[in-house]
Amino acid sequence: MKTQAGIGRRAGALITAAAAVGAVVALPGQTAAAAAVGTAAWGTAAGGAAAGGAIPPYTFDNSAQRVQGAASSSDAVQLRTGQTYRDTLKRNGKVYYRVNLDQQNAYVSVVAVPKAGGKVEYGDGFKVSMQDGSGTECGYQQANFSSSEYTRPLAAYARRIVDADSSTCQRAGAYYVLVERESKASTDDWELEIRYASEPVLKKAGPTGLPEVWASGTPGPPAGGPQPRQGGSGVHDATSLTQGEWRSDIRPGQTLFYRVPVDWGQQLFATAELGSSATGDEYIGHALVLSLENPALGHVDENTVSYSGKPATLALDALRPVAHENRSSYDEATSGMRFAGWYYLSATLNPAMAQEYGDKTVPLTLRVSLRGNARPGPGYDGDPGQFSVTADDKEAAEKGVSGAQAAGRSDAMRVVAAAGIGSGTVLLLGLGGWTLVARRRAA
Repeated sequence: MKTQAGIGRRAGALITAAAAVGAVVALPGQTAAAAAVGTAAWGTAAGGAAAGGAIPPYTFDNSAQRVQGAASSSDAVQLRTGQTYRDTLKRNGKVYYRVNLDQQNAYVSVVAVPKAGGKVEYGDGFKVSMQDGSGTECGYQQANFSSSEYTRPLAAYARRIVDADSSTCQRAGAYYVLVERESKASTDDWELEIRYASEPVLKKAGPTGLPEVWASGTPGPPAGGPQPRQGGSGVHDATSLTQGEWRSDIRPGQTLFYRVPVDWGQQLFATAELGSSATGDEYIGHALVLSLENPALGHVDENTVSYSGKPATLALDALRPVAHENRSSYDEATSGMRFAGWYYLSATLNPAMAQEYGDKTVPLTLRVSLRGNARPGPGYDGDPGQFSVTADDKEAAEKGVSGAQAAGRSDAMRVVAAAGIGSGTVLLLGLGGWTLVARRRAA
């Protein structure tokens, strides 16, 4: 027999799940209209509570599991695909994690989040690398503050690629991910957000040479004028964008995150513009930094621009179309455009802007262009997972759904489906019982 408390918990779970997907659930004795009013009131309260004067901190994945990197590879904690992890890296720290690899390509990304308002020097940063059991380095990337003296999140990844023509890092088994801090000025600990993703190999080898001719000219601005779409505060809640002109408000010291689905054969172009000021003309070097990371959160490109009260615009370098063969290049920007999926843009405004122009929001306009039609994938021997662009991804980009909202809706749909199946089973059993009683009475 179900208790009232049990029924209440079940109803609460259904309402929470339904609200996440925009559905309305009426409780026994409640009309659908009353349920809709309750859901709307909850949404308004939640939105109002999010408002505040402080700069929002970096938004970590709320499902991330806390781990502690080991000083020795022998004690390294194992990372698993599909799970996000969090750790803390001390100044000049050096920590190990373990991954068990089979015959798939593997990527372990690290987003390092320094303390807001901290100081850094040129070259401060970290390195993430992957090693086999003999200490042979399979693939690494370094992320450094090369163009600014203020802190912001940095991203980099380590990788191991299955290659029939290579003799190193090809065996299945235990591999180790090493994260090393390279600091000169900063003494603060850095928070880490860690992800491990695997990519299937190809069914048959494809081309490895890069085309000699490709479109490198920047296209004109997207038509339609700017549309409001505020950026997120982390990779997890990055705001989805598609081709167009998008307006956000950014405060000094703040970093905004966006994501754009880029399919095979497509080129991504991105520019950022700071609006003019009516309160001054002081020169601020490296006023805005725009960075691009690929679907595995490997760093691809970045650029910066100064500001003196007039409109200031920067553009990322022209990047090659997304192609599997890009990984054969030694150029980091080309190699980074190696798979389809969500590409991440982040924009950081120099905190020094507050001293000269006031601690208030500055209009930021992002212009995103996608050139080229989507092409078929390279022929993976398995599900490409996050290294693809789906119809749902395109819809999320059109509507501006953040990564966190998309994940929440997917989870909620599973909960609603499971609850619906359970409720339907109980209903069918009840109807069956009533039918049997009616037949007996008729007999």
